[in-house]
Amino acid sequence: MKRIVIFASGSGTNAENLIKFFHNRDNASVIQVLTNNPHAKVLDRCKTLKVSALSFNKIAFSDTNDVLNILKASKPDLIVLAGFLWKFPENILNEFPNKVINVHPALLPKYGGKGMYGMHVHKAVVENKEIETGITIHYVNEHYDEGAVIFQAKCKVLPSDSAEDVAKKIHLLEMEHFPKVVESLLFSHE
Repeated sequence: MKRIVIFASGSGTNAENLIKFFHNRDNASVIQVLTNNPHAKVLDRCKTLKVSALSFNKIAFSDTNDVLNILKASKPDLIVLAGFLWKFPENILNEFPNKVINVHPALLPKYGGKGMYGMHVHKAVVENKEIETGITIHYVNEHYDEGAVIFQAKCKVLPSDSAEDVAKKIHLLEMEHFPKVVESLLFSHE
């Protein structure tokens, strides 16, 4: 049984989608969700879906090995960042090489880096009159949005699209592709 741990900071729609995708599977499951936001809606989703969830603070994450020790105890085959906003610390990346992935709401390397998440990305895409955007699923390294690209999916941006319209298109791409890419990564090295 492959073990997935998800990190999320917000509402948790991607986390919920992944949990449901792997629910009742005999080969993989989401065993835990970790969040840096004690008020994140993802915690409510996990309660409803009966998945273990914990919140932690910056000290536990970056200044001590507390979160690392939780991960070591969980023994994840893959760590999935789904709307997680903090930069990942090197102690965790070193312990789990090529086992931490993220979904980014743009076609990296465009619109990546610190502060480029959610609506900030979609507003920039619209303001720059891009004709396409999409999602990038990539490995996480010590820099924001600079890890090796695993998968990209594109969608058109119409001249009439608002940032909210773009957000909806991106959300649909995430819902469709993210679970499948996670699944393929879990089973590609067998």
